[in-house]
Amino acid sequence: MIGNHNIKEKLENDGYAVIEDFLTQEEVENMKREAENLIESMPHKSQRSIFSATHSEAQQNRDTYFLDSGDKISYFYDAGTLDSDGNLLVDARVSLNKIGHALHVLNPVFRKVSLSEKVKECAFQLGYQDPAIVQSMYIFKNPGISSEVMSHQDSWYLYTEPTSLLGFWFALEDATTENGCLSFSKGSHKSGVHRRYIRNPDKNSKDLLIFTAPAPTYPKNSFTPVPVPKGSLVLIHGQVVHQSEVNKSEGSRHAYTFHIVEQKNTKYSEENWLQPTSENSFLSLYKN
Repeated sequence: MIGNHNIKEKLENDGYAVIEDFLTQEEVENMKREAENLIESMPHKSQRSIFSATHSEAQQNRDTYFLDSGDKISYFYDAGTLDSDGNLLVDARVSLNKIGHALHVLNPVFRKVSLSEKVKECAFQLGYQDPAIVQSMYIFKNPGISSEVMSHQDSWYLYTEPTSLLGFWFALEDATTENGCLSFSKGSHKSGVHRRYIRNPDKNSKDLLIFTAPAPTYPKNSFTPVPVPKGSLVLIHGQVVHQSEVNKSEGSRHAYTFHIVEQKNTKYSEENWLQPTSENSFLSLYKN
């Protein structure tokens, strides 16, 4: 599916790679339509949880709804969209930050794309022998509400030894410099994992999840914006430092993303915030 060795080489050299026209127009529209269906069918009495990717003191650090979302379809709102009682201040369609983290398992539309033959072929050509999808998210990036996503490595959250994490990020709308496209620090994946986001070993603490070190400071001039047209796939090495700016446009910037890890001769850390469950363990890519 990746066509030649250029994609693999770019991923190895830069830490990311782009494949345009990976998704068909029909696949893009099906996923956007299904996101609308998920919003329409959202339980009205479900917990309204805020998700923030801008600082270490985010609400999800103390939130069992977030901690237990790995095998469910859960809804997370942007900061500033809820009042102190959890009531919506704006329409649900423009208040959500993301839906996660088991769309690839529980929702037929997202499962079909996640387990498509072209995804499997891409993983195979990149050298994965027994990959599993560990989490998935539908990201809204709504205008005027969605905050920036701080510079980070995905391996902070989903750590394996040896490193094997790879993100599949699908643009469901054009991602531009105006609406908060991804930006990467080229080659930063070669510097190791800079910190971890883990389950708090201190059971008496209110913080269920903690970072093992303060947030590193990355020079702003080290980042390269990567605008892509809808239908594109962005492959993201687990250790590459990346971010996205605030959406300054008048439209949304929807994306679907999931992460895979190698299961053969690789250990998934028991400290990671996300853990497989007996009800719904990680989804093997080649065996489904």
